[in-house]
Amino acid sequence: MKRKAELKMPTTSQLEAELKRERHKHRYHSVLRSTIYILVVVAAVAILVATLWLPVLQISGNSMTPTIQNGEIVFSVKYSDMEPGDIIAFYYNNKILVKRVICGAGDWVDIDEDGTVYVNGDELKEPYLTEKALGDCDIELPYQVPDGKIFVMGDHRSTSVDSRNTVIGCVAQEQIVGRISFRVWPLNRFGAVR
Repeated sequence: MKRKAELKMPTTSQLEAELKRERHKHRYHSVLRSTIYILVVVAAVAILVATLWLPVLQISGNSMTPTIQNGEIVFSVKYSDMEPGDIIAFYYNNKILVKRVICGAGDWVDIDEDGTVYVNGDELKEPYLTEKALGDCDIELPYQVPDGKIFVMGDHRSTSVDSRNTVIGCVAQEQIVGRISFRVWPLNRFGAVR
């Protein structure tokens, strides 16, 4: 007759070690699950904030140089009161354009041959420009901005296509994405945009 193999009972220390391992495994899964939930919620909130209040834009083109350059990444803030001098982003033909507000509804704009801009007969002070130019202008000057619209121009006046051209025209309030407020990339130009 063969002897049946004896069943060995685990020792107390072996039971304690196994219990400790199971508790650790359960705690690990719980922490992992809660971390994933937190990351999903944070990502959803970040997307919501970026979409509704602080759209992030990458600049494409040179119409706003030297203020904002091609490839830079900026934040825009959604609000409706645009002042002359503000830089705004707006929708145009499924694209987002970035230009500077010159004046609002009812104002008269005039631009002379050397590119000096006059609003309601007063010369506009534009310290942000490196050069003035009449640029691509096919509107009849002086020009009165229609109700509910704003007149915008790029800072690189010789190349910018903006409200001076009937292709773009004046910008309606519902087209506005927001006011460009902050540059985040490149890091050497990190800071407020003016």
